[in-house]
Amino acid sequence: MKKTIKYVVYDIIRNRFVMGYTLLLLVLSISFFLFESDSNKGILSLLNINIMVIPLVSVIFSTIHFYNSYEFIELMAAQPISRKTIFFSQFLGLSISLSLAFLIGIGLPTLIFDGSAKGLTLIGSGLLITLVFVSVAFLASVITRDKAKGIGIALGLWFYLCILYDGLVLSVLVNMSDYPMETVSLVLSALNPADLARILVLMQLDVSALMGITGAVFHNFFSANWGIVFSFILLILWVLVPLVFSYRIFNKKDL
Repeated sequence: MKKTIKYVVYDIIRNRFVMGYTLLLLVLSISFFLFESDSNKGILSLLNINIMVIPLVSVIFSTIHFYNSYEFIELMAAQPISRKTIFFSQFLGLSISLSLAFLIGIGLPTLIFDGSAKGLTLIGSGLLITLVFVSVAFLASVITRDKAKGIGIALGLWFYLCILYDGLVLSVLVNMSDYPMETVSLVLSALNPADLARILVLMQLDVSALMGITGAVFHNFFSANWGIVFSFILLILWVLVPLVFSYRIFNKKDL
């Protein structure tokens, strides 16, 4: 598995798109911190990148890479190599490569300009969001052999989780405002990894006005530390659940 992972990582980090993605993140990160007098504002700006751009790039690039690697996967499947090794070497190779791009592009500038708990939380949540959407991309890719459909499913999941979901949650909470909605808010937050990542960082910044209804409930129900631990656990589950389902489908399907 190590050799396969090394091959996948080496192949991806030489990709011009990944190089450009890393450079873009690096330029944006440095610009946000240099042009803002307060590092908190820079972190807030990077938070928007974390919950919009990082998921989009991770899910689309991973889906396209999976389909482009299908012949290589079929070749490996014809060898005495288990499907488990093939699947997880692809996942780990993509995850490591995109995580490295994130760490260089956002992680390093954040540590340089704000190495506090706020900066570390931003980096940790960004890494987990990367893994979540690589996992989601694999689920979309194994559902159908058709590349266009797979990319469409991946884009649809990104649009739902990162754009549409917050509007739906807000609509539910406003329409049901006459009822106690604290528990419902917590459950709805747990069902969206982008929302979890946003709440994680905003709880560190202690800006309740920007946390939204669900974030405020998190802050009220938990101490800051418990809220962060709980959110990280949920994000890890968001990585594992789609990954397990996608592996089961991959393991049973005809290549």
